[in-house]
Amino acid sequence: MLPEEVRTAAQARAIVEERGLHHVKVGIFDSDGILRGKYINRDKFLAALDKGIGFCDVVLGWDSNDKLYDNVKFTGWHTAYPDAMVKLLPGTCRNLPLEGNMLLFLGEFIGRAEQICPRSTLRRVVERAAASGYDVSAAAEFEFFIFNETPDSVRAKDYRDMQHLTPGYFGYSLLRASVHCELYQALLQLAADMRMPIEGLHTETGPGVLEAALKYSEALEAADRAALFKTFAKVLAQRRGLMATFMAKWSQHMPGQSGHLHVSMTRKDGSSVFHDERKPHTMSDEMRWFVGGQQALMPELLAMVASTVNSYSRLVPGFWAPTSATWGVENRTCALRVIQGGPASQRVEYRIAAADINPYLAIAVAIGSGLWGIEQRIEPDEPMVGNAYERKLPAKRQLPRTLSEAASMLARSKAAQELFGAPFVEHFAASREWEEREFRRHVTDWELARYFEII
Repeated sequence: MLPEEVRTAAQARAIVEERGLHHVKVGIFDSDGILRGKYINRDKFLAALDKGIGFCDVVLGWDSNDKLYDNVKFTGWHTAYPDAMVKLLPGTCRNLPLEGNMLLFLGEFIGRAEQICPRSTLRRVVERAAASGYDVSAAAEFEFFIFNETPDSVRAKDYRDMQHLTPGYFGYSLLRASVHCELYQALLQLAADMRMPIEGLHTETGPGVLEAALKYSEALEAADRAALFKTFAKVLAQRRGLMATFMAKWSQHMPGQSGHLHVSMTRKDGSSVFHDERKPHTMSDEMRWFVGGQQALMPELLAMVASTVNSYSRLVPGFWAPTSATWGVENRTCALRVIQGGPASQRVEYRIAAADINPYLAIAVAIGSGLWGIEQRIEPDEPMVGNAYERKLPAKRQLPRTLSEAASMLARSKAAQELFGAPFVEHFAASREWEEREFRRHVTDWELARYFEII
């Protein structure tokens, strides 16, 4: 049996027994989109397929540096960090080709923790779409820098003077891709073996930067693919003595790294929801309202997409990153790019997203805000023509400039509470406020250089 054929608990048991595995790897993605997990023995795995498995709920109560939030209600010292139950998902079964015949299964939190679980949050949005008669497809494309460094060397260098995989700016370079073909081929093969196939892989503008466009699929599967790709691209790089980073902007001198999302919808009969030959730009009424909802809610939901302090270093003019809630047809200076692909591929590209996204939450926003737009029949502005950076827009289209501002807007958003649930919004907004507060506690190199002697 192949992993992609696994759909039921019985089939999950069968493939584990067929491979003679003594242990299985299981994982869940936390609020920052980081894969947390463990190996469990076969007997425990087989029992967990029916009963679930417990993870300490600190997984939803700490940050990316394992520091405990001090401002959330869901978990903390006041609850004594009990276990939260996780439901294993047979349909997420993946080969782990870097570990022989090992298998990986993903899970979702259930019970009270389900309200704030990132994957469950996206699942609820997908179910909302299905209730309206829509099937949603999505795909992610990531830019990421690769360095001739290791986790030890970057720390020894204090993240300075790091050596890029390749020098200079050389986008779409077949020279670079051919010189380093073993790395490219290994990444393509790993992605294929783990059911996160890459449609396109090329160098981007910047030293040692690649872009990988993942093949589209059903929205939950697309988020699984995106989240797993980020993890295992880093695994592959480190096993080869390299490092990959998906930071939104790791250097003030380098372009930011995008994590653009593509979203399309079909009806139950397979027909396109977005395409209508009779309408301007072949956009159906539903697509126009979908874009209207995405545009209207982008400022107040931005914390779920741009969820790190570093995210806001990318959202500046002139670096191929949007700076306000704009849309246009085939316009890459806008936050939302309508792509006229005909009935089979007409879609929206959600360009505000960077490579540092939690794919589950960013895709939930891209879809959920669009569904809200259809439900409310929200009309978007006129599409932008030309350079959107040069257009002065009203305050309602301006994006938050800091994570703190974005978290505050999310916490107050009635639409967010209606789409994602009040418990999720309260918890996630608090976690972003914590993230900003952690940043404020530190003194940066910029501050030292600017103030140490002169002020």
